[in-house]
Amino acid sequence: MEQKQPRPLSTVRAGETVKLARINAGHSLNSRLASMGLLPNVEITVISNTHPGPFVISVKDSKMMLGRGMAQKIMVL
Repeated sequence: MEQKQPRPLSTVRAGETVKLARINAGHSLNSRLASMGLLPNVEITVISNTHPGPFVISVKDSKMMLGRGMAQKIMVL
């Protein structure tokens, strides 16, 4: 069975739903994202990923905008 490799959230297309694998960042960004509900195994749906333009995701029942640098540090499956 082939295992999926984690990829940056910034590469996910609009409409796709993925699971958070890990966050490649320091303690303060990890804490900030955890307080926003971005925890391991949570499902994330990408609402908008236009460049240039906002990177919008949905986690549980909340929509949020992320910076592209932040989305690059969030690894998903």
